[in-house]
Amino acid sequence: MIQAAIIQVAAKMNRSLSVRSKKSHDSPSEKSAPKHRFTMASLRGIQQPELSKKLFKIIKSENHVIGAYESASRERISIASQISDWGEATADDSISDISDKIGVLLSEIGEQEDVFAQNLEDYRTVLKQIRNTESSVQPSRDNKAKITDEIQKLKYKEPQSTKLVQLEQELVRAEAQNLVAEAQTRQKLKEAYDLHSAAVIERAEKQILLSRHMRRLLQLLDDTPVVPGDIRPAFEHSAQARQILNDAEEDLREWQPSIDPVPSSATEMGANLMPPSTTGGQSTVDPSVAGGDEVPAQMESPAAEKRD
Repeated sequence: MIQAAIIQVAAKMNRSLSVRSKKSHDSPSEKSAPKHRFTMASLRGIQQPELSKKLFKIIKSENHVIGAYESASRERISIASQISDWGEATADDSISDISDKIGVLLSEIGEQEDVFAQNLEDYRTVLKQIRNTESSVQPSRDNKAKITDEIQKLKYKEPQSTKLVQLEQELVRAEAQNLVAEAQTRQKLKEAYDLHSAAVIERAEKQILLSRHMRRLLQLLDDTPVVPGDIRPAFEHSAQARQILNDAEEDLREWQPSIDPVPSSATEMGANLMPPSTTGGQSTVDPSVAGGDEVPAQMESPAAEKRD
């Protein structure tokens, strides 16, 4: 709710081309409070397999990073209002107008931090899917190691045992499940950092765009020293300053990503997420052996999975 309120306030500020604070907005009850992020989900990392445990730590660290960007967004929007209020208090028409317009752009830059945090949350969600896959397939990996050990012992003690055939079939099934998990992990890793890198590029390009318009505003401010007794000319660039804000708004609205897509061969996988053979176009592993399904992702509901 706090985040939504900030975005609404920022949008309202941009429409009015000002970020001047109002006295009615200064009440303590309307100040944004930091979000409380502690959850019992951290206990889940204790009993997870080693690979899942490492991913669990990464996901928790990314949660703190996202919180930092959200905090930076709120602080930047607050500073935008403060610089505008300061300019008004100088009683200098030039500084007052320019500082107010700078405040609008700073507020928009702060809003981009919040958008970036939301995009990072999408990337973090994919990391969770990798973690869940690793956790799901670990029993199969352990079983594969156990079966391999049993086969070696049986070959040494009873090389003619009929149990060898059964064990070898179980080994093929375990290997197939591991291949499925590996395919999912590779696919999701590319997807996760495709989202991450695209979010970084979007944030950078939009903030560069806004900063360039801010530099255009600074060119309208005359800093020529005034000799004592002379009067500084009145500020005559209000219309130009307003047009700069309109240009910035239009550029943001028309912005489009200009990145090359990350290619993926995941669409070439069969129903079992197994690579097709070179002859029949189907998986070389029998579906009855592979299990016919992908490794379960163990996805939780959005409420349970929220920022864990």
